[in-house]
Amino acid sequence: HLATSLPLPSERDHLRPRIDLVVFMIDIKSKYSLKNVETSLAYVDASYFLGKVCFLVTGVGRKNDCSIETNSVCKLGEAYCSPVLFCELELEGVRVATAQRLVRMLGICAGQIPGVSALSFVSLMRKSNDD
Repeated sequence: HLATSLPLPSERDHLRPRIDLVVFMIDIKSKYSLKNVETSLAYVDASYFLGKVCFLVTGVGRKNDCSIETNSVCKLGEAYCSPVLFCELELEGVRVATAQRLVRMLGICAGQIPGVSALSFVSLMRKSNDD
């Protein structure tokens, strides 16, 4: 399910499926995109930041068109203890690999991967980023 911003409308709460993973998409070419994500973060329950949130930054293949510093997004990921994925959606191979990665993350967050929890997964990602 996609939403352009949070909070989600409450009139259909009873029909909404469980939310296992929240992916915030940030277009590196749009400052509005980052502001919208920053505003929406206030509506996410704190428990989701224990492995069930990630930031997906698109448009990274065009450095000349960037309106947002990648460092700003990395700091956002650090502040919310959430992974940041960078991709260029216009390249099919990168798009497919990113989709596969997100589906794998979703499987972990939904508890479908035996022996791996969302929290342990994020811990593993943080250790590799700190090296």
